[in-house]
Amino acid sequence: MTQDRTAARVAVIGAGPGGLAAGMLLAAEGCEVTVYEKQAVVGGRSARLELGAYRFDRGATFLMMPHLLEELFEMAGRKLEDYVTLLKLDPLYSLHFGDTVFSPGTDRDRTEAEIERLFPGDGAGYRRFMADEEDKFARIMPLLQRPFGSLADYARKDVLRALPKLHAADTVYGRLSRYFRDERLRFAFTFQAKYLGMSPWDCPGTFTILSYLEHAYGLMHPVGGVHRVLEAMAEVTEEHGGVIRTSAGVRRIRVKNGRATGLALENGEEVECDYVILGADFGSAMTTLFEPGTLKRYTPDRIARKRFSCSTAMLYLGVDGKLDLPHHAVHFAADYRLNVEEITAAGRLSADPSLYVHNPSALDPTLAPPGKSSLYVLMPVPNLKADIDWEAERERVQASMLERLTRIPGLEDLPERTEEQLFFSPLDWQDRLDVYAGATFNLAHNLGQMMALRPHNAFAEVDGIWLVGGGTHPGSGLPTIFESAKISARLLLERHGASRRRTAAAGAGREVTG
Repeated sequence: MTQDRTAARVAVIGAGPGGLAAGMLLAAEGCEVTVYEKQAVVGGRSARLELGAYRFDRGATFLMMPHLLEELFEMAGRKLEDYVTLLKLDPLYSLHFGDTVFSPGTDRDRTEAEIERLFPGDGAGYRRFMADEEDKFARIMPLLQRPFGSLADYARKDVLRALPKLHAADTVYGRLSRYFRDERLRFAFTFQAKYLGMSPWDCPGTFTILSYLEHAYGLMHPVGGVHRVLEAMAEVTEEHGGVIRTSAGVRRIRVKNGRATGLALENGEEVECDYVILGADFGSAMTTLFEPGTLKRYTPDRIARKRFSCSTAMLYLGVDGKLDLPHHAVHFAADYRLNVEEITAAGRLSADPSLYVHNPSALDPTLAPPGKSSLYVLMPVPNLKADIDWEAERERVQASMLERLTRIPGLEDLPERTEEQLFFSPLDWQDRLDVYAGATFNLAHNLGQMMALRPHNAFAEVDGIWLVGGGTHPGSGLPTIFESAKISARLLLERHGASRRRTAAAGAGREVTG
């Protein structure tokens, strides 16, 4: 008789949020999990970055919907609070429109009063928006927690219930225009489309739920940075017997007879496994991890024709002294619509860009030496499909971002106080972190790339592979990436359970006939 192998051997490619979440869940279920990460640290594009004595979040800078993260840890038999301390951000952020500063929070009475003070007559619209979006989110959330494997999934009751509220034929900006008259207030509730790397004038109206989620559930800062959450996931994975291998890049996914059988690592090592969780950047994985000719639907040419998000130019600054700045703020361009169109449609750098400024040292002393500050600055820019020579432009863009920062009150002497500095361009995202076309937020979320039309959680081209991350359903952003991990881990376990049952039945049959 053959040996009865009950524990699934799972190879996880990429220790980003999706890969770590899936690895943690599968290890907790008794799978033999090994996570392979090309970089020296876990976290993917949300990993820890160190410059001298300063530490930064490379990517995401806050958590939304913390209860989903708590549920994720509970599913792995752990409590999030035993690993990470979360601080609630109040206000949510500061939004700067020239001299007007809007700082909303989760207290609806206070936010409505602030709206009436700054944008008279729009307070009632805020109340209507929150009420309508609450109903909308209740209908949409079930769609984010299950797979969409075929067009037949659209006929299920949860889709039919959500359909009247999806607003997929409208845009985020179009929806918000129904609630607010002041253009600046519309921007305050539509800029979240940038979390998907899209323009609010193009992003489907479904995604107005993003601003609702912030206002309804609040935003949290994990002490130590968002990367601390991902490090905690790695720790839980190891506590359940999983293995985390950093500086262990994957060169190829081995495929035999249409099924994944293992990995070839960049160091020449060959790894056998039963299943693969693919958490690497979707575009890069499709174009580099399979032998040419293996894929038919996601060939390099077809990947190149897909729509991808915008990119970001980043500045990470270690600053001497404390900064009189909030935890994070958005400084809008004077002509915000032009700025967005230049990024997403024209493919050129804006003369007057918008900036996101993150000052975690305002709340968290662990990220910089005593009395100093870690400052993170993000400028949305076109991805590498635009005709921009970043080798030629990087120094100019870096200098212009610094100059723009000195016009923010409290940062006039920033260049003189800066002790550490790193500039990260779309080319760096691609070449150093394997982000396809430098598209920081992965595949765009247009109608042709949502739900069943997005790459499926159970990979359609090769058996035994499940996708996690922003390039599969339900999409980009940490909460949805975590949901993708829950979906794919569940599908893998269901598949393995069915396989074990078939093996047991076959064994019983052999014993009877023998």
